[in-house]
Amino acid sequence: MEYEQLKLSNQVCFPIYAASRLITRQYQPLLDDLGITYPQYLVLMVLWEHDSMLVNQIAQKLILNTNTITPLLKRMEKQGLIVRSRSAEDERKVSISLTQKGKNMRLDAATVPEKLLAQINTDKFGIDDLIELREKLNLLINSALPAS
Repeated sequence: MEYEQLKLSNQVCFPIYAASRLITRQYQPLLDDLGITYPQYLVLMVLWEHDSMLVNQIAQKLILNTNTITPLLKRMEKQGLIVRSRSAEDERKVSISLTQKGKNMRLDAATVPEKLLAQINTDKFGIDDLIELREKLNLLINSALPAS
């Protein structure tokens, strides 16, 4: 029996995984210039859109568990990028807000997507391909999420 379903070349998950790792690797030098990691960059992007959010809202938006994101947020607070504050109504709820340093970083980070795109071989893979891929991946993500 050949077990075609177990060949790496027949998997959907592997090219997604490999592409994610390779793109994240390309981000790293750009984010090193800002002094942040890729997961921190994701949190900042969420907060640049919404300014202040609860920890569980950020975790939900990034499809992460709160126990995964909490240590990340603590490090970001030590870096002076965010402030964590407990809700007066429910102390279990922690709100995350950007500091001025975190807000100011948005200007420097604004060039990151353009710089990343410049690293991709656009002769073989153009901007339209990337947009289509993003839309298809979003459909895949939404179909894979557990029903609420």
